[in-house]
Amino acid sequence: MNTTRFLGSISVACAIGLAAVGVTGCDTPERKQPEFHTSGSREADQRAEQRISKDQQLRGEAAGAGAAKDKPTKATLYERLGSAAGIDLIVGDFVDRVIADPRTNWERKGVKRGGVLGLGGHAAEWTPNEENVAALKKHLAQFIAVATGGPIEYEGRKVAEVHHGMKITNAEFDASIGALKASLDALKVPLDEQKELLAVFESTRPQIAEKR
Repeated sequence: MNTTRFLGSISVACAIGLAAVGVTGCDTPERKQPEFHTSGSREADQRAEQRISKDQQLRGEAAGAGAAKDKPTKATLYERLGSAAGIDLIVGDFVDRVIADPRTNWERKGVKRGGVLGLGGHAAEWTPNEENVAALKKHLAQFIAVATGGPIEYEGRKVAEVHHGMKITNAEFDASIGALKASLDALKVPLDEQKELLAVFESTRPQIAEKR
């Protein structure tokens, strides 16, 4: 994994990017004007809705509880997340949280890229030192900004290119989405905005997760 990795990544990236991290099954983010309210992928939106609903049920909340009220109908998701400053807060909390979670294996420990039948290849391991983490946060924030309708340039590589051969599993991707949800909860992001951002990341799943 290099410094532009994930995604986010994340979905932020295609996101995700987490990258990235548009994020509608393509490799680069697509701007939707004048509004960006969903990922553009029905399946991604449904997975995000299910994630929110499940968490609400576990907390004993009614569906729709905590949704933002009277928000401007024409505001982009980028603006509703707090623009650049708000996205930086989300990315900062998320990246620190997800790297610390061994279930996500963002460091790609024990994973090799290339080779034949498990032989040969080279280590895919990524070192989360200060420089690499700073670059990752920068590119992930750019990815989220572009994917949510912000006036930002994305300077990272394409999501599919970055993650090709890294053998990221659906379980690892799920754990990353869970870490993002935890960050959004900790920062008290309203549920409507959570759902839309999770859908953005979910739409990058086809470019990131592989079975192994």
